[in-house]
Amino acid sequence: MAHTTFPSDLPVPNDDGLYNHLTDFKIPSDINLPVATDHSKQVNLAELKELTVVFCYPRTGAPNETVPDSWNSIPGARGCTPQACSFRDRFSQLHALGVSHIYGISTQSPDYQAEVHNRLRLPYDLLSDENLHFQRGLDLPTFEWEGKKVLRRSMIVLQDGRVIRWWYPVFPPDRGVDDLIAWLEER
Repeated sequence: MAHTTFPSDLPVPNDDGLYNHLTDFKIPSDINLPVATDHSKQVNLAELKELTVVFCYPRTGAPNETVPDSWNSIPGARGCTPQACSFRDRFSQLHALGVSHIYGISTQSPDYQAEVHNRLRLPYDLLSDENLHFQRGLDLPTFEWEGKKVLRRSMIVLQDGRVIRWWYPVFPPDRGVDDLIAWLEER
């Protein structure tokens, strides 16, 4: 199955309350995340004044990678590429609704993310939390996959470095952007 689609029978993740502490949370100012397409550039989310959307995802599959059934069996794991593409496809609409910055964050390396960025022709940057600074700083939930810690899927809206809204879990992965747009339209 292609990475841009996913099975209709994926297990639905449950809200375990592990994002509740983020309501009105101030992003720590000492977290700088490398930009996938320019490793010399880093983003400090605490310093951004404009409306910023961050979506966290576990990992995107590599070209020609076979997605194992064990990945599909983890609630909320599958669907990272469709999620990224949904933000790409609604990018202009999100900007028209006042979003100044959009970032995707995973624990994959900047080099891996650069390939994804180019392959999917993303109009926004991907940030690497390979060293888990963002995850630890916000105490975000994770799970283990093949010996690596990966982020659970979520969306976070920031204003002036403070969390003003979050969605967790996000399911189905490619529909979270619809919830975000509905919220932006009601603001």
